[in-house]
Amino acid sequence: MELHELVLEMKQLERRLMLYEEKYGILSRDFYDALKAGKLSRYDDFDETRTDFSRWKGIYETWQRRKKAYSEQLQQGDTADALRVQPVY
Repeated sequence: MELHELVLEMKQLERRLMLYEEKYGILSRDFYDALKAGKLSRYDDFDETRTDFSRWKGIYETWQRRKKAYSEQLQQGDTADALRVQPVY
C-alpha cells in the first residue's frame, strides 16, 4: 500500500473512531488500554456495548497497523519525496 493510500485509510478510520469516542466519552487509546486490561468486563452482558466495543477494538487495531506501516515506509524513504506535490511554475 502506498503512503498516500495509508494516509487516506487512516483518516477514514479516525473518523469512525471519533464516532465511538463521542458516543462513549473517552479516546480510543484509553478505551483500548482499558479493554486489554480487562477493566470493561462489566459491559459484557449488554449487547449494544459488546458489539460496539468489538467493532471499536477492530477499527483501532486496524488504525494501529496502518500507522505502523506508514511510519515504517516514511522512515525508509525521504519525506520530501513522499509529498504529493505538483510544482507550480
